Amino acid sequence: MATKSAEQKNATFVYEGVDRQGKKVKGEASGKGPALVRAELRKQGINAKKVIKKREVSFGGKKKIKPMDIAIFTRQMATMMKAGVPLVQAFEIVADGLEHPTMRQLVLSLKTEVESGSNFATALSKHPDQFDDLYCSLIEAGEQSGALETMLDRVALYKEKSELLKQKIKKAMKYPATVVVAAAIVTAILLLKVVPVFQDLFAGFGAELPAFTVFVINLSDGLQKNFLLILACIVAFVIGFSTLKKKSEPFRDALDRLVLKLPIVGDLAFKSTIARYARTLSTTFAAGVPLIEALDACAGATGNVVYRKAVYKVKEDVSTGQQLQFAMRATGVFPAMALQMTAIGEESGALDAMLEKVAIYYEDEVDNAVDGLTSMMEPLIMSVLGVLIGGLIIAMYLPIFQLGQVVG
Repeated sequence: MATKSAEQKNATFVYEGVDRQGKKVKGEASGKGPALVRAELRKQGINAKKVIKKREVSFGGKKKIKPMDIAIFTRQMATMMKAGVPLVQAFEIVADGLEHPTMRQLVLSLKTEVESGSNFATALSKHPDQFDDLYCSLIEAGEQSGALETMLDRVALYKEKSELLKQKIKKAMKYPATVVVAAAIVTAILLLKVVPVFQDLFAGFGAELPAFTVFVINLSDGLQKNFLLILACIVAFVIGFSTLKKKSEPFRDALDRLVLKLPIVGDLAFKSTIARYARTLSTTFAAGVPLIEALDACAGATGNVVYRKAVYKVKEDVSTGQQLQFAMRATGVFPAMALQMTAIGEESGALDAMLEKVAIYYEDEVDNAVDGLTSMMEPLIMSVLGVLIGGLIIAMYLPIFQLGQVVG
């Protein structure tokens, strides 16, 4: 029974053939089998020479599609639609200009689905890994209101800002993490390869070694004897941490709360979360999505359990008739600036515009914080590296200096 039901589901097929003008065409189509796909293509005027079931590993089985690729695609579609290019033709033009092979396949697949009678939002919803519920809902709202080009422009701006914000956070974390890993590798090489050479040299001195040198030698001995055990513990920790983060919701929630309490990183996480909340709510509200549904979308977009629960609480209060500003204030987690701008927006009837100003303000704050963090971390990391590497070198040369003084 399970096999039968599985066979009845639509699958994605890659096809090659010729159209009515004799021009070679290729793309993707969904159907319950190759024969049905061929029949559907014939209705569209395409004589399919080859129809092969697509592998379901990653989209196209090739290069992975990144969120920024989706942001660029959205911006290109918005530009085409604003220029008055029909939707199907816009897909063709965008696909021709793409160097990313998997992304090109995705765009051609969307084109095929729209040509077969699906609307844009329905075609997007068939690729949930690339287009989330919020994206599909906004495009659907644009189609229903007859302002698809305007909505695409808003979604493009939303995706671009969201991805730039993520990249800024990654930039702030990536540099110190890379340097710390490099320092750990260099230190391990010195302890495993360089210190033992000096240890053999010191064995012939017959004199008592300085305490600092003895400490480094003992550290080197311990690392040599337990290297595989230490390496296994590090690998187990990384795998365990990744698995817990992926599968355990309580662990992720605890991690989110911890991040907000950290000295410098916490402030960065707080500002980026407020920026995402304001940007998402502004975009959805401007698209004509009801406030309750817009808050539902915002909860997932915050990226932090503290604010996700706060937004759900706001949604509950707003659904009972309370104003947004008072519901946000009651949670105690939103900054005064966001509360004041929300109040002004509600009173003036320009809530989306005021929330966009909040988003811009906090996005700029994140940008400044990242620049400040990077400039602050550089001298700090160099100092730590100097003490770490320099300390090992001094520990090794200290007995030689003492021996030179005795001989002198």
